[in-house]
Amino acid sequence: MIVGTAGHIDHGKTTLVKALTGVDCDRLKEEKARGITLDLGYAYADAGRLGFVDVPGHERLVHNMLAGATGIDFVLLVVATDDGPMPQTREHLAIVDLLDLGRGAVVLTKVDAVPPERRAAARAEVAALLGGTALEGAPVFEVSAIDGNAGEGVAALHEHLLAEAGQLAARAASGGFRLAIDRCFTLQGVGLVVTGTAFAGRVSVGDVVTVTPSGLKARVRGIHAQDRSAQSGGAAERLALNLAGDFGKEDLARGMWVVDPALHVPVARFHARLRVPALGEAPIRHWMPVHVHLGASDILGRVALLEGEFLAPGESMLAEVILEKPAGALWGDHIILRDQSAMRTLGGGRVLDIFPPSRHKRAAERLDYLRLLEQTDPAPALAHALARQPAGTHLDRYALNRNLAAEEAQALWRGMGLVVVEEADGRKGFSPEAWQALRERLLAAARAEHERAPDMIGVERDRLRRLTLPMLSRAVFDRLTFELLASNGLAQSGSWLHLPGHRASLAATDVDLWRTLKPLLEAEPCNPPRVRDIARATGIDEETVRGLMKRVARVGQIYPVAHDHYFTAEAVAELAGRIAGLCVRDGTARAAALRDEIGGGRKVAIHILEFFDRVGYTRRVRDEHALRAGAERDWIV
Repeated sequence: MIVGTAGHIDHGKTTLVKALTGVDCDRLKEEKARGITLDLGYAYADAGRLGFVDVPGHERLVHNMLAGATGIDFVLLVVATDDGPMPQTREHLAIVDLLDLGRGAVVLTKVDAVPPERRAAARAEVAALLGGTALEGAPVFEVSAIDGNAGEGVAALHEHLLAEAGQLAARAASGGFRLAIDRCFTLQGVGLVVTGTAFAGRVSVGDVVTVTPSGLKARVRGIHAQDRSAQSGGAAERLALNLAGDFGKEDLARGMWVVDPALHVPVARFHARLRVPALGEAPIRHWMPVHVHLGASDILGRVALLEGEFLAPGESMLAEVILEKPAGALWGDHIILRDQSAMRTLGGGRVLDIFPPSRHKRAAERLDYLRLLEQTDPAPALAHALARQPAGTHLDRYALNRNLAAEEAQALWRGMGLVVVEEADGRKGFSPEAWQALRERLLAAARAEHERAPDMIGVERDRLRRLTLPMLSRAVFDRLTFELLASNGLAQSGSWLHLPGHRASLAATDVDLWRTLKPLLEAEPCNPPRVRDIARATGIDEETVRGLMKRVARVGQIYPVAHDHYFTAEAVAELAGRIAGLCVRDGTARAAALRDEIGGGRKVAIHILEFFDRVGYTRRVRDEHALRAGAERDWIV
């Protein structure tokens, strides 16, 4: 269990930790000389069962206190009995409350220096102070950590901490590994070491990790977990990691994170739920400049309120936090906001979404989604997104925001019965209802096109995709058409898609003229006459012939192999077979070989091969043409 101290300067936090552990957390020369804690200190007891984070109490060092406060399991609010609650007592308590640290105890120190009536008064003052906070009702221990008084109350406090550690449910080490760096140093013979509290996941010796937001890659050479050598460590433990990589100590700093490489997603803005303590001195205003404390970092930023212009004391509100520089953040991370001068705590909250939209941030649907994200169960917010994103929800991004392990994410998708489509940038998800609605939209789009252009054999794939839903990806559309073709809900003729019952037809006047001209194309099926030759041979106006050929091509009876050069569907089918035969015999088809097969000139053979390249039956490889995989099955003339 990680125990953190909190309280005013010179109220005995470091002395208390030393009494409990035997370790003096004041390690800096200046701390020894001045007798006050300036930076974070660490100590361990009971074979690592208890780990202590000792924080400074001076008002100018609250930023250091915050670097150690996040990630602790149990807080000791230290109050000197002679002074009673002081300004930093109240500020530290407000921070504890904003971080939702409900497990804790109050320690009244220096009880040996005051009469009994002062002890009673101090207890009353503390009880009044804790009212309405996360520590309301917490046990109070009266302690003297001075050896001269035999450590009054220290043993009882120690036993209480051990009991709390025994009752503390092990924090799940699920999700990717994340550790907030609070110290970085080098050790002779060891190398570079970073320390911090692990927020999630597990790490083992030999693992490759990433330092975010810098993106530096590193290998874990060694681990100390709770001050003991270990092969692995995980969530809720204080870890020291010996890192090896192409960087030095000067490249690392407090506030950075050591993470699983998949979690390296530095963000400069995120959406969160913010609140101001009831005893807060001032509201948070829209676009207010602030210090944002996240993990062990302190970053300047601004607050954009999403539900009003002011966030008053005692109230909460959804907001966007904009950072001056990128940082590591994920769903559930706690943040503390201090004013621009870093002298006053304004409020705090919890990160909800690290992928906020750039538009419509205050829309009712968006705010409803954020409210659902506040729930521990990830399903309701995902269901909300699925119902309102007809082109699909980016599942990998959703899982990343919540740091769901792969098996957790897969279980969630299966439990919700999602249709999952693999894409180049990740997976898209659809609810069963949304997927069925997309199928119906596609069929309705095809039906509308048939009514608009009954003389067309079908609809080109890309056009039908845009008509179905303009933002629909090709991968999703291909999955839809594959399912519909397999179930006979859709049919395909060549490169055209159409409803099974649709048959393109020519107008009566076109039928008569086509009956006259068709024999000319059939006379030499592999080298038919061009439009101008047909016009010359029949005496029919060339534009009339050209217009007819285009309309006949629409119904699929002929194909424009080259400009003004049309082949019958039967001829194209025969040519496709001949080309397939050449590919079987020679590996590829060449113009000279096709010319020898069909007779005629080499130029016509080139045009035929280029036509089959265009329609996807073959692909060009230098001067040769190779049959595409599955072409004989998928391309039907």
